Amino acid sequence: MSAIGRIDAADRLLTLREVLDTVGLSKAMVYRKIRGGTFPVQCKVGGTSSRWSQNEIESWMADQLATRRAA
Repeated sequence: MSAIGRIDAADRLLTLREVLDTVGLSKAMVYRKIRGGTFPVQCKVGGTSSRWSQNEIESWMADQLATRRAA
């Protein structure tokens, strides 16, 4: 199966601005969390362009809420 066949059809790639607006974090905090392994890693789509999986971002947000509720 090709890589395209494994991608969820409902998933889309978000720009950094869309990620920041969605999660409410600063750019510095997003990259700090990526380095710390606690935030979804971006995909390099060419040149200096990066995008994030919307499904991964939404899953990360759900995990944050679940962690808060469990505490």
